[in-house]
Amino acid sequence: MKEMKDLRLGVDVGGTNTDAVVVDGNGHIIVETKTATTPDPIDGIIDAITTVIDQIDDTSRLGKAMLGTTHPTNAIIRRRDLDRVGVLRLAAPSSLGVRPSANWPEDLRDLVIGRSQIIEGGFEYDGTPIAPLDEDAIRRFAGECAGDVSAVAVSCAFSPACTDHELQAAAIIEAECGADLPVSLSHTVGSLGMLERENATILNASLLTVARRVVNGFRDTLADLGLDVESFLTQNDGTLMTVEEADRYPVLTVGSGPTNSMRGACALAGLTDALVIDVGGTSADIGILVNGFPRESTAAVEVGGVRTNFRMPDLLVRALGGGSRVSSNGGEVQVGPESVGFRLTTEAVVFGGSTVTATDVAVAAGHADIGDRARTRQLPKDTVRRGLERIHAIVEEGVDRMKTSAEPLPLILVGGGAALIDGNIPGASKIIVPEHADVANAVGATIAKISGETDRVFSYEKTDRADAIETAKQEASHLAVAAGAAANTIEVLEVEELPVAYVPGGSVRVRVKVAGNLADTRAATPP
Repeated sequence: MKEMKDLRLGVDVGGTNTDAVVVDGNGHIIVETKTATTPDPIDGIIDAITTVIDQIDDTSRLGKAMLGTTHPTNAIIRRRDLDRVGVLRLAAPSSLGVRPSANWPEDLRDLVIGRSQIIEGGFEYDGTPIAPLDEDAIRRFAGECAGDVSAVAVSCAFSPACTDHELQAAAIIEAECGADLPVSLSHTVGSLGMLERENATILNASLLTVARRVVNGFRDTLADLGLDVESFLTQNDGTLMTVEEADRYPVLTVGSGPTNSMRGACALAGLTDALVIDVGGTSADIGILVNGFPRESTAAVEVGGVRTNFRMPDLLVRALGGGSRVSSNGGEVQVGPESVGFRLTTEAVVFGGSTVTATDVAVAAGHADIGDRARTRQLPKDTVRRGLERIHAIVEEGVDRMKTSAEPLPLILVGGGAALIDGNIPGASKIIVPEHADVANAVGATIAKISGETDRVFSYEKTDRADAIETAKQEASHLAVAAGAAANTIEVLEVEELPVAYVPGGSVRVRVKVAGNLADTRAATPP
């Protein structure tokens, strides 16, 4: 008889709050909690998980636990706890003009970049070698890195088309330095685009210690509570990776927070195509759902000032949240960009503090019921009115920028600060604040799927177009199944074809993305 494992635990760590929910097999929320994010976020994770677990009668029904976290993002932005990385590029003699990390912010480059070298190797778009791999140079580089760096990032020209040289380099470095020196390979992190993929790989290598601490803290918390569950982290594209994968590819989690909120909004509102605004304590993330997933950015994305090309949601971030400071200067009312953040419950007027925040304005206007409304009577009515106008102006401008057509779309408001927005928003056909909107991010973590993606260049003169696309679909599906997706649930989310300029042979870049439900890997339990 198979053990009943129909409950899922979702946790999402934001800059202000850490949220947790437990949902059943039908996606219904059984318990939820919202706690303040702590200076050491692991403490907040423990508090949130403990709070919801204490409200469940039968914890043996918990089968899976999902975590979305801001740890890696904050490490990059704050320039803290990052590993020093040795950087090896396999592309000479074709890419000597621009050195690795050449366009990085100086402070981040000085902190992260250790030994850096470009050696012979790499491929053309069709897998033809640029030059034989210089194995002796790799051995010399590995010897220089030993004891000097904590990780190595290896990038190779057109490695998504042919992975051989990166894999050979990793094997040589391991033979020279031992398995304890982790190696990040660019074909596992980014897509086509040499410099951006290299940047993403270096950032990934710099985050390995941070990731290990997060993963171990999450696993230890679940184990200490006696929970026998499979554990996952959420990725930037709204899908899952195992905790073991998160240990190796932490950079793929840096945009997971907003993505979780958008996916949660999709589930709570019962819509697949909509505008979504997630209003937190310090910022508002504005995005668009397409077929139930966030629209992905097509441009190179900057993370901490570094251009990358891994999967990221197309978001517009505005400094508007429940903790945004409201100030008046010469009759002009300003909302943000400063915020009290997680100190909202001690510094906001409604909680007995002296700082006027966006939450105070919403409560004074009757749009929210938080804290002690009587305390807001001291606020000038003109400040409240102008503050609300400024909040709505920020939202209206964001919605207008994110939309790609004049066709109205439903607007879903989620997050703890959703109550800040009340009234019509131009471009929105209707405004929806679903039940449980304040924990949409944790809900999104529980419904995340497993994805697979391939990004290759085909010559349509050598390969039939239909055959090329089918090959890409099969490769993406195979990757999804290998990552833990149930094969019979896989669906194709995107097929993108882009002609490659200045390359002969009718070359076309084909990118295919698929996703499927998480497979049940639990073995049958004897009666």
